[in-house]
Amino acid sequence: MATDLYVDDGLVIPGDELSWHAVRASGPGGQNVNKVSTKVILVFDVRGSRVLSPAIKARLLKIAVGRLDAEGRIVMRSQQTRNRIRNLEDARERLAELIRRAKHVPKRRRPTKPTRGSQRRRVEGKRRQSDKKRDRKKVSY
Repeated sequence: MATDLYVDDGLVIPGDELSWHAVRASGPGGQNVNKVSTKVILVFDVRGSRVLSPAIKARLLKIAVGRLDAEGRIVMRSQQTRNRIRNLEDARERLAELIRRAKHVPKRRRPTKPTRGSQRRRVEGKRRQSDKKRDRKKVSY
């Protein structure tokens, strides 16, 4: 089942760049857990992708650092439901959301200087705090 992953209007990940397999899920579920492989592991090789730009790849690897395996591929696991197909759709949607986040270019911060008023308020606050601490000291006669 190698269907394309639609991230948004301008980006589609080809199905041959994604691979998945099912394994037995953990947790409650009785005998069903022991005999049915419903947990899905979806793997996407970011560096080998033909459709992502280098900038998106870099941001995606930075965002998904906790989901990378030893080869640098993104691994999405899903065992939310007792249905393999729904777990696969869940993993695919979470991967698409991760790619959407990486596609967004963060706005560059323009450095600014503190205003004269904010500097004055800061120094006034420090002076007030200093006076408060000074007044707590023992008075020597």
